[in-house]
Amino acid sequence: MCGIAGSLQLHHGSADPERLHQMIRTIRYRGPDDVGIYNHGPVGLAHARLSIIDLAGGHQPMSIARESIWVTFNGEIFNYIELRDELIAKGHRFTSNSDTEVLLHLYQEEGEQCVKRLNGQWAFAIWDAPKQKLFLSRDRFGIRPLYYTEVNGEFLFASEIKALLACPQVACAIDLNGLDQIFTFWVTVPPRTAFRGISQLPPGHSMVVKEGRARISPYWTIDLVPQVTNGCASGNQLAEELLALLHDATKIRMRSDVPVGAYLSGGIDSTVIAALASGIAGKPVSTFSVTFEAGDLDESKYQSEASSILGTSHHDLCCRHEDIVRVFPEVIWHTEQPILRSAPTPLYLLSKRVRDSGFKVVLTGEGADELLGGYDIFKETKIRQFWSRRPDSSWRPILLKRLYPYMPGIQRQSLEYLKYFFHVTQEELGSPFFSHLPRWELTSKTKQFFSESTRSELATADAVLSLLGDLPTSYAMWPPFAKAEFLEMRYLMPGYILSSQGDRVAMAHAVEGRYPFLDHRLATFAARLPASLKMKVLDQKYLLKLAVKGLIPESIRRRPKQPYRAPDGISFFCTKDGYVQDLLSPTRIKQDGIFDARATEVLVKKFRSGRETSIKDNMALIGILSTTLLLDRFMRTRGECLTASPPTNAQLSASGCRL
Repeated sequence: MCGIAGSLQLHHGSADPERLHQMIRTIRYRGPDDVGIYNHGPVGLAHARLSIIDLAGGHQPMSIARESIWVTFNGEIFNYIELRDELIAKGHRFTSNSDTEVLLHLYQEEGEQCVKRLNGQWAFAIWDAPKQKLFLSRDRFGIRPLYYTEVNGEFLFASEIKALLACPQVACAIDLNGLDQIFTFWVTVPPRTAFRGISQLPPGHSMVVKEGRARISPYWTIDLVPQVTNGCASGNQLAEELLALLHDATKIRMRSDVPVGAYLSGGIDSTVIAALASGIAGKPVSTFSVTFEAGDLDESKYQSEASSILGTSHHDLCCRHEDIVRVFPEVIWHTEQPILRSAPTPLYLLSKRVRDSGFKVVLTGEGADELLGGYDIFKETKIRQFWSRRPDSSWRPILLKRLYPYMPGIQRQSLEYLKYFFHVTQEELGSPFFSHLPRWELTSKTKQFFSESTRSELATADAVLSLLGDLPTSYAMWPPFAKAEFLEMRYLMPGYILSSQGDRVAMAHAVEGRYPFLDHRLATFAARLPASLKMKVLDQKYLLKLAVKGLIPESIRRRPKQPYRAPDGISFFCTKDGYVQDLLSPTRIKQDGIFDARATEVLVKKFRSGRETSIKDNMALIGILSTTLLLDRFMRTRGECLTASPPTNAQLSASGCRL
């Protein structure tokens, strides 16, 4: 896993090596083990390496075919051994044992279609000199990031936005439409980002830049229409197939020339991965967990139980309020977009603990909830559909109250309010976004803190309606459960779970996360399953639980899902830190112009007074603070902000920012 960057002159001129050095230097923390630059004629490629496979022979940018084909590659190709054997049988000759060289030879053999053969996580750029073509690709689920922009006849790309902003000619300004999407969905919708004029390559897409033009096309999509029947016998068979797929997905993700650890949250997904990894390794793996002082957030009991039974060498990290405040500016420096929850912050601290413990690679359980029916939003959708058949029922909405015991506001509400909040009408049942309407509407309430000028500029924007053109042509025919899964996989997972809570906070400390549940073979298998095998009545991840019986502790296999949460707004008022007070002051809010100073001041006073705050309040506070941090770090004097290190709290308190 690494950091990549590069440029291509679209019409004339030569690549600037100093610019390439500036770009890759900005994200050197992604690859501290080695750095390389290639520039020749119109193209320049840069690479910062985190060496994991073939430690001695994997230097990049790498070339084959008498240096006519070059690549800068961020990621891993987990089936590279099988592909290498196949290519050798076809006459290809290798000079290293790296998966990077396999990628180059596969491209030489199959061209742009090579990505369909890859089992992995990647973002890469290949320069094909004979064809004068730059070929870029991003993995199926968007595990690895890839950003690009075009300015003054030059195409620029990089693993992170800050590497693009290291080029003085790239404008640095916030995209209010992107901000509107974040304050609706928690994420921007590709290709949009939080920065005006800077785009991201969507997951499952490739791009070709040739003869001054760019062409973007999908190479993989997931069809969530069930294709298998339910039944006791088939259920058992499918459970065996699921476990076999997950075992192999874990096995190939343990291919590494450095030690591999695993995250252990205390839930079923990470425990299954840790158990499989230990079995494959022939010895218990090292595991890592976050704990919290607050009992309703802490899962240390289950983490300890899983570690004890599996026999892992366990490391935990207790995240306190003051820890969140201390490193939150660093987190926003790395996420490169506003966030509405503090949840990425403990994972940022945990990845540092992983690296300090001597590990570069960790296995994680992300993807299981999206693919196998684990999220509360899927359960909520089923309950809302059930309620909509009898909208006057007095007991059906009680199921929703039981679903969210950690939301006191929901517990106090009347039947009529719940019906309004959860959109329980036949008209709304027919919406293509039925499953997500309550979440998106609740999140959108944070926009009441936008300033009058921001609202005016966004007057014609409708983030939800804009998604209609992004849906698959067959989407309308999918069952409701499949639609809910798709919306999670398409937007929140790549834009937040795998980014702000994944790549960005892990690679900040040069730690590579690997995701067995996101093996595309397993995803294709899961897409065929009927909803009743993913969620039997309201029993989440039913088939997975069936598949892993006897593999993990029974108490963890049967425990109800506990969503990962971290202390939010209250953290920033438990301790005194100058940057919080300064950035949320009426003076600073007015100066930035994005949020309403008076409304923000009222919100801040609510937190300071210790009064009860709602989910909306917490999202708004974190959203305002993270947006202000983003402005402060990226959009003030360029020479000061674009360094290879995050800001200190003292620097933030002393800085100024204007749009």
